[in-house]
Amino acid sequence: MTERPVTTTDAGISAPSDEFSQSVGPNGPLLLQDHYVIQKMAQFNRERVPERVVHAKGGGAYGVLEITEDVSQFTKAGLFQRGKQTDLLLRFSSVAGELGSPDSGRDPRGFALKFYTEEGNYDLVGNNTPVFFIRDPQKFSDFIHSQKRRADTHLRDNNMQWDFWSLSPESAHQVTLLMSDRGTPYSWRHVNGYGSHTFLWYNEAGAKFWVKYHFKTDQGIKNFTGAEADAMAGSDPDHHIRDLHTAIKNGEFPSWTVQVQIMPFEEAADYRFNPFDLTKVWPHGDYPPITIGRFTLNRNPRNYFAEIEQAAFEPANMVSGIAASPDKMLQGRLFSYPDTHRYRIGPNYLQLPVNRPKSPVHSYNKDGAMRYENPSDPVYAPNSVGGPAADPQLWAGESYEIAGEIIRSAYRLHPEDDDFGQPRALWENVMNDVDRDHLVSNIVDHASAPEVTAEMKPRVVEYWRNVQKDLGDRVAKGLG
Repeated sequence: MTERPVTTTDAGISAPSDEFSQSVGPNGPLLLQDHYVIQKMAQFNRERVPERVVHAKGGGAYGVLEITEDVSQFTKAGLFQRGKQTDLLLRFSSVAGELGSPDSGRDPRGFALKFYTEEGNYDLVGNNTPVFFIRDPQKFSDFIHSQKRRADTHLRDNNMQWDFWSLSPESAHQVTLLMSDRGTPYSWRHVNGYGSHTFLWYNEAGAKFWVKYHFKTDQGIKNFTGAEADAMAGSDPDHHIRDLHTAIKNGEFPSWTVQVQIMPFEEAADYRFNPFDLTKVWPHGDYPPITIGRFTLNRNPRNYFAEIEQAAFEPANMVSGIAASPDKMLQGRLFSYPDTHRYRIGPNYLQLPVNRPKSPVHSYNKDGAMRYENPSDPVYAPNSVGGPAADPQLWAGESYEIAGEIIRSAYRLHPEDDDFGQPRALWENVMNDVDRDHLVSNIVDHASAPEVTAEMKPRVVEYWRNVQKDLGDRVAKGLG
């Protein structure tokens, strides 16, 4: 076996880690000084022109959010006050496929919301699953590369997908969902949405809470089988776009019930699972979802390119009353999303009508390509001539104390943290016999692709035996 070379930065300097970003302690926020993870993400964001690197194929519509319950004890954010109605844009998408890929392929579905609030845009960028494949942004570009195309043949390759997954056991929860029928939804109208990450809410008094978002489809969950999804890819590769547009055009406005899970701030420290780990859920028995309202999609875009292709969602857009958690994947996305928009659409993408907030903009940012509104003098802060000034008091509740040594590390494990327990619970407690049969057949079909090597298949079997022995044994039997 030949000796493996050392990973380097693009400048040829040895890389500090292939897996872990630099954080304040194992559970703390990431550091801007971690130039390597920033280089990886910035380079990754610039790999494609002009389509999105991920979530390229998608569609969406406009709607309105209405809050029906009082959650002012948890957050002071205006859009979540009882009786409030807020206009929104929702973009659905697939993750790995290119702009022309079939809608019905096996993939997670992006579920990106832009709320046009009176306090500025609030963007909530999630998926139709409550978890993700990885928990550190250091691995994000590598993960997506494993799902895209090979360098030599320019073909997608199931073998390299299983290579990455089997070497990244934290992926098991999401891959279990992906290989179930949830990986091939019938339509966007029939999927749940999730904020996926953990966020911080704080109220007028400054009391803090951790929150997860759930958007439950009022149309009911409806999925294709693997065979049905393959057939639809051939007969109508734009099925999801067509279905959503047609439903809204015909007045069949889809809706979702909005729920949140609330965790008191202090309970995160010793909760049985790491509450900031994107590969984990909070069991509903511990933190029952609370219904707070509903949103409805009621208007199609008039120009797909202007309103959907140029729509820019970024988790960094948070209004007062909402803040980031130490979730490492969320921390990475705070940088990555606006950076990719500046590259893909241009530095002034927020002046485009679909992205422009409905509240007034008073910014000292100026000039750059395609800018059509510039601030008048003064163009700097601080100043003594009446320019806009920040109000730190609006954000007083977002701060909290954290300390730790600057290291590169996995999260510190909580008592019940492991990578296979929650997917095992899906198999044993959530899925019925039909779901289990479909999961096994979908895994076997995927791992039986011609490019999946004889050496890889035992690793696939071991991966699923770690989830649940009977599941692994059935995969082994299917793979021969």
